[in-house]
Order: sequence, then C-alpha cells, then structure tokens
Amino acid sequence: MLQHDKGRDGFSRPLVGIATYTIALGVLVMLMAVCILRGFQREIRGKVVGFGSHITVRSYGWVNDYDEIPLIISDDEVAAMAATRGVAHLQPYAYKGGMIKTDDQIQGIIFKGLGAGFDSTFFAKHLLRGRLFRTDSTARNEIIISQSLASKLLIDTGDKARTYFWTGNNYRARAFTIVGIYNTDLSEFDDHYIVGNIAQIQALNGWNNGEVAGYEITLDDFDNLDDALLNIKGVTRPDLAVTSIREEQPSMFAWLDLLNSNIILILTIMAFVCAASVISALLIMIFEKTSMIGILKTLGASDRSIRRIFLLKSAAIIAKGILIGDALALILCLLQSNLHIVKLDTASYSMSYVPIETDPLFFILISIATALLCLLALLLPSTYISHIQPAKTIRVE
Repeated sequence: MLQHDKGRDGFSRPLVGIATYTIALGVLVMLMAVCILRGFQREIRGKVVGFGSHITVRSYGWVNDYDEIPLIISDDEVAAMAATRGVAHLQPYAYKGGMIKTDDQIQGIIFKGLGAGFDSTFFAKHLLRGRLFRTDSTARNEIIISQSLASKLLIDTGDKARTYFWTGNNYRARAFTIVGIYNTDLSEFDDHYIVGNIAQIQALNGWNNGEVAGYEITLDDFDNLDDALLNIKGVTRPDLAVTSIREEQPSMFAWLDLLNSNIILILTIMAFVCAASVISALLIMIFEKTSMIGILKTLGASDRSIRRIFLLKSAAIIAKGILIGDALALILCLLQSNLHIVKLDTASYSMSYVPIETDPLFFILISIATALLCLLALLLPSTYISHIQPAKTIRVE
C-alpha cells in the first residue's frame, strides 16, 4: 500500500533511506561505545586486581608497603577463607621498599614477595620475555621486573640487579638474577614493582617462615566482591583488616565508575537521534499519502487500521536499521578483538590497543531498547491521521 511506484519519485523514499541508516548508525555508535568502554573497564580492572587481589587480609598494625607488621594465620583460618563461597585462590604475600642501583642509574622500587603456589596467570599473561621466577629454595634470588624499569636501568634478562632495602636505620644489599621481563602498561605499577620469592623478604625482615604480611584472595567473579568481602570478614579474626580492591585503589575505581556516566550519555543521545529520525520519516510518509488516507477513510477504513499500516511500515524501517547496525558493530568488534587494528598510546591509556568486550547481551538489550523507544515515539505523530478529513484531501488528478 505504501510502496512507491517505480516510475515516480516519492519524496519520502530518500527520507526513509536516511532514517534507516540513521538508526543503523545510532545502533552502531551505541554498541561500539558500550563494548569499548566496558572493555576498557575490564582491562584496567583486571590489571589492578592482577597486581594485588580482589580482597586483602592483613594486620591492623601495618604501616605501608615499606614497613609491614608480620602476620601468622593458622591453617584452619586459611582453610576457612579458601572454602568461602566465591573464592578462587588464596596466597600469602609481603612487600619491601628499596632501590635498584646500576653503574649509572638508581631507581626506587617495591619488592613484592610471593610463595609457592602463587597464581601466576596474571604475570604469565603479561610476560614479554624470559620466564617467571621459581619459588623453591634453590632459586630464591630470581626476580622479574617490568619493561619500564629494564629500559630505565638498561638491564635485561640474565643480568644481576643490585638492590638495597631499608631495615630500621640501616640497609641490606641483595643481588638478584633477572629471569623475566613483564609489561602491563600501568605505569603506577610498572615503574616501581619487582616480583620474587617471599622468602627473601622474610629473611630481610627477620621473620619466621610462617610469618607473612598478609593474604591475597582472588574471586571467581568481580561482581560478587561486596558479598565475598562480608563472607571473608565473617570467617577471620576481629584483629585482622579485611579490605577490597576498591578500598585499596579508590581513585582508580572511582575513575572507572565515572566511565559509566559516559556510556549513559552516549546511549541517551543516540537513542533520541534514532527516535527523531524515524518520527520524521513517518510524518513525511503521512503527508505524502494524505490523499490515500482520505480514500481509505471514504471506503470505511478506521483511523486505527490506517495507523497500523503506517506503524508497521515504520517498524520495518526500525528493524532494518537495527539489523544493519548490529551487523556492522559485530563485524567491527570481531575485527578489533582479533586483529587489534586501532592502536592506543600506552602512556595515555595504559594499553596498546582499543579493548573490546563483545557480549551478546549488549546487542540484545540495545536492539530491544532502541526498537521500543522508536515505536513508542511514533504513537504521538501517528495520531495526526485521525485529523485528516477525506473531503479536503480527495481530489481528481
């Protein structure tokens, strides 16, 4: 009924095409914005958690990463924390502040010590060359350092690193062998941290083998952080401080949460652009088909049935635009995820390429929300049909 004759140029035809591709562009922009920003949040959050953990258990008496109070937790307490719902891994840790010195350079560092059974997934993922350090007693002097530190100090795998650590008013020297170079692009950590055997820190501080700075707890799902935090507090002694990564890095996570505002703003703007475009197309179709509407009314068609015809035509435009937008977004997401076509400045963005989180739920929700918003927006302009009077619109051509 609303199709144009092939030999005639309808004014609504180009506008319908514009509306279709405007909706497609809007859906594409919304999906790419959500996938990119969510991917960015996931990558930064994963790196921050990778250097630490989701939850940390330590003594209330700790001062800072340079001067920690030793902590002893019984095997039963460790088992209770490990058995808590949502806990994926638990490991002891310790920190020690110091510096690395070469013939020409000197750099302040934080030595993170980990023991046997530590979760090596994060550092293995970001290892550039070499291997991870071993935790057995025969390889206590092995460490891994960041690419940033290696470049500044002009050292590499196989080299010896002369380090000095403060203990009270004195310092102690240690010579470590660099066995691996890692890079996370997070300068806050890469510029300062070296990682090795926790036994070295225990020896530097004069601790017993069972004494550690605390325990790092990794969860199955970051979204369960708050519940897991309460559960861990429920099975630990009251003299232990149990904190989440959000409490450890408040500024970082406040910044990541702020990105959600950008997502909402983009979604809102593009949704209204899509709605405005399809409303314009509907009104133009109604104006162009005014004579036809008058004829239909003369033949006994009700306003409701005529409105249905135009709404179905508009729904087809909306559906076509959404499908095109979904297809383009999926193609671009897959290309970027697999080929990393769009690169980033690591100094500014803490990653070398644009990250993508391709979740089917994003596509489903945005498509449904866009369709519903556009259809709801059409209800008001479609009421114009009821104001068209057949006597004024029917004419002999």
